[in-house]
Amino acid sequence: MSGGEVAGLLVAVFWAILVSFLAVALARLAQTLRATTKMVAEVTEQAVPLLTDASATVRSAQTQLDRVDAIASDVQEVTSNASALSTTVASTFGGPLVKVAAFGYGVRRALGRRAEPPPPRTVVGRTVKGRRRPRRKGD
Repeated sequence: MSGGEVAGLLVAVFWAILVSFLAVALARLAQTLRATTKMVAEVTEQAVPLLTDASATVRSAQTQLDRVDAIASDVQEVTSNASALSTTVASTFGGPLVKVAAFGYGVRRALGRRAEPPPPRTVVGRTVKGRRRPRRKGD
């Protein structure tokens, strides 16, 4: 065997080893791709019903929010009506009720004064003789 034949034989052996490694790598890559394809298909099968349920839930929540919005606007209207009614009642009955309460207070006070004896009168700066204290020595 000549040098060229040995070199050609070595290149052929290395080429065969390289092709074998590439074949094994491609086989594993194909297996990985099949597993990935299967997994994506399973995820898709599970995700589609979940997305459908989520979409239905969002639609239901939107419907409920629309109802709550309508209720809130009705409550706001009722509140403004109650405020207007309260203002009307206060302005209509407030003045006369205050006058009636003041009259009742005056009548009670007048009747209460009739029943009690008048309080003793005191003059500022003077004392009544019977109420004087005897002077002490040293005062």
